[in-house]
This record gives sequence, structure tokens and C-alpha cells, in this order.
Amino acid sequence: MNTRPTIVILLSTYNGAAFLREQLDSLFSQSYREFILLVRDDGSTDGTLKILGDYAIRYPEKLKLIEDDAGNLGASGSFSWLMNYAIEHRDELQLESLYLMFCDQDDTWYKDKIARQVNAMVSTEAGLPTPTPVLVHSDLQVVDSNNSPIAESLALYQGLETARNRFPNLVISNLVTGCTALINEPLARRALPVPSQAIMHDWWLALVASAFGYVVYLDTPLVHYRQHGNNTIGAKERDAHGITSAGLWRKLFGPTANEHLLEVARQAAVFKSRFAADLDRHQRRALSVCAGMAVRIGFLQRLVYRLARRF
Repeated sequence: MNTRPTIVILLSTYNGAAFLREQLDSLFSQSYREFILLVRDDGSTDGTLKILGDYAIRYPEKLKLIEDDAGNLGASGSFSWLMNYAIEHRDELQLESLYLMFCDQDDTWYKDKIARQVNAMVSTEAGLPTPTPVLVHSDLQVVDSNNSPIAESLALYQGLETARNRFPNLVISNLVTGCTALINEPLARRALPVPSQAIMHDWWLALVASAFGYVVYLDTPLVHYRQHGNNTIGAKERDAHGITSAGLWRKLFGPTANEHLLEVARQAAVFKSRFAADLDRHQRRALSVCAGMAVRIGFLQRLVYRLARRF
């Protein structure tokens, strides 16, 4: 087994000139040097392409800027396109094996991010039959637009239940932040194509990894997760008032269906449709229950949600 594989970092940019240089500097300052950076721009109209061109000249062996005519695909679609590109051009990239990391344009990485995640991946794969899908992800430090700390742990800040990381749990709540993820080739090949019904590519990858392989969580921040008002997803602090607050009570038991739960239901349904033959009975049942949240009667939807939480 290669203990120092070349890592392919996937970066999708879109009007990211404000913070892109800081992110690129953090990548090229990594302690782990065996990586290449594949970049696809999603239709920027600011100075993003100029910055990428400058860094491509400075790091010609490291940065590959891909030109295509696919147009604006959005974050999930663009990262999915990059995953496909990496698989299709693996031989051209001279890769013995394919390992992919996902990079957002506005964050910065801890200097040892790649090294720590590669160590975790290699040690996990060493005890598994091949090919087994594996995803390694980590906590993040939440920072403001000036890179000043807001919270030392995204998991604590958002109240994420990191212990609830089995497949039935991940069907209803994603724990994987894409910009922290490292995946191996078996996972990439099993997950693609990412369907349009997937809420985000990272959630879809987490589902595939937990259903057919392993999700490994590093309980330490490895990314400065920048919050600046234009984040695609962003960090939202957990409601400090808890379950008894009037607002949360209305959210859980009000008459209107929750749009996010409708999206979760659609994602669960398409996952079951694609992989039903390869899932066990418990996994299929969890997906069927979650797909039941497609009901548009608010209190019934919440009842199904509470049932799904019991898996």
C-alpha cells in the first residue's frame, strides 16, 4: 500500500476573488506536498480567473485550470463534474490510485490538514478488503471575514450529534462538511453520478460511504471555515433556547410542511431507487421512512421525522 499517495484537490470557484488568494496560499503551504490541484471555474465575472492564472504560472506542476463549456452548474454540480473529470483522466494525471479532497474558495486550511487526513485514510484502508468506500472528514474552526475566530468547533457551534453517524442517522441529517472531506476511489466510483435530487454532493458521498463502507471523523478542526454573508451553506449557531422555545415548537408541529424535510425525503427516495438491491433490510426501511416525509401535511411530516430519528 502506498502510504504517501498523490492527493487530487478539487476546487470549484465562482466570483471568489475576495478570499481566493488566502485559500490558495494555504494549499501551497501544506506540510504534505504530494498533491495536485484541479480547478474548475463556474462562470466568474470578477477577478477570480486572473488570480487562478497567476497561480497556475507560479505552480505549473501543481495547479491545473480546466476549461469547459458546461456553464454554471452550481457548487454541487461543479464538484460532481470535477469528480468525473478526475476519474476519467486518472491515467493522464499519472495516478496510481485516486484520492480526492474538496476545497472551498473562501476558507483556509490548517498546515497539516492533508497530512492528518491521509494518515487516517491509509490506516483505515489497511484493515479493510478492497475496494471499500471510505470518507474521512473533520471538525472546523468557524471564523469571520477577517479570519478571526467565532467558534473553535463547528460541531459544538451547530450542536451536531457526531455520535449519530450510522447510515440511518445520516439519511436525515448530514454531518459531513464537504470542504473537510477526503474520499477514496471506490467511494467516488460508487457515488457517481450524483443525482440532481441530492441536496449536496457531500451529503450524497456520506450516505454512500456509510451504506457501503466507512465514515471516519477526526474530532479536531482542520479548516478555518470563513463566514462572510455569501456562503453557499454556512454555519448556523444552534438555538440556545432548546426544544422548549416557542419558535422551535411551531417549526416542529406547525401546519406547514418543512421544505428541507421535503428535500431529505426526495434524496432518500432516489438513494433507495438506485441502491435498493445492495442495501440490507434495515437500511431500506430507514430510507422508506425518510421518503415518507414527502407528505405535505405539516404535523404528519413531523411525526414521520420523529419516527425516522428512532432508527
